[in-house]
Amino acid sequence: MADVHHETVHFSGHVQGVGFRYTTLSVAKEFELTGRVSNLDDGRVLLEVEGDPKEINAFLAVLEERMHGYIRKVERRSSLGPARYQDFCIQ
Repeated sequence: MADVHHETVHFSGHVQGVGFRYTTLSVAKEFELTGRVSNLDDGRVLLEVEGDPKEINAFLAVLEERMHGYIRKVERRSSLGPARYQDFCIQ
């Protein structure tokens, strides 16, 4: 099986308790992506997403637009490897 593009994204700001994970899931359904989104104990939100790099960039642009005002900082790390996810979910 071919390697897929994977992004690990950390969102900081007022990103918990504002529907961030549910908005992320809703936006993800508009794209051909897999992954997961979860709250972290330190107040950040972790997003793991896989798919075409252009799809991921478009997805993140829409997500950041919809959650503008809540996000203070976005940290992204990219890698290639075997697929880890079969769908997109909240954890």
